[in-house]
Amino acid sequence: MPPHLIPNPLQLLERALDQCGEVIQAISASQAEWPTPCAEWTVQDLLHHLVVQDLHNYTVMARGNNIDPQAAHATVGADWSTRFADGAAMLMRAWAVADLSSQVALPGGGEAPLRSRVGLQIAEFTVHSWDLAKATGVPVILDPALADQSLAWSQRVMKADYRGPDKPIGHEVRVPLNADNYARLAGWFGRNPLFAPGPKAASLK
Repeated sequence: MPPHLIPNPLQLLERALDQCGEVIQAISASQAEWPTPCAEWTVQDLLHHLVVQDLHNYTVMARGNNIDPQAAHATVGADWSTRFADGAAMLMRAWAVADLSSQVALPGGGEAPLRSRVGLQIAEFTVHSWDLAKATGVPVILDPALADQSLAWSQRVMKADYRGPDKPIGHEVRVPLNADNYARLAGWFGRNPLFAPGPKAASLK
């Protein structure tokens, strides 16, 4: 559903953040170097992306500004659960005082309402919740409504030229018609829904 049709998009974003935080809290330090469904990223790499990059950049976006890709250079550290919780709270505080109807500049030119940025953030934290849960096998039940919203949003906005070996998103992985919400979401984002958790075998290094 487009962000302007969601009755309370920030409530949905908060649910996505809470879910991602729950998954992160369940991850142990011994799993930091395990591979994830994100090509070439370990669990630690993905945690760094979420905690250091996403939460910083999305707070900047919530304030109506465009991000500087080089702005966040900190390391995630060992207490990633606390770092994520603190960053998520900061992000929601920024959104709480934002005027969702205000017009903001788009990176490629033109303008759009600020609330149009919420859909991206919901999808990002929802997809990466699945990535981390799948990579580590933590026993967290993921919210199917978040997967449905993220899939609907991404299918509406994701263009074919966003995909490919050197692009942010891989080619779509086809899944069975009866696949569950998160398998369909993972496949759409170029993940293998059959990814098996665990440390990388020495023979595959």
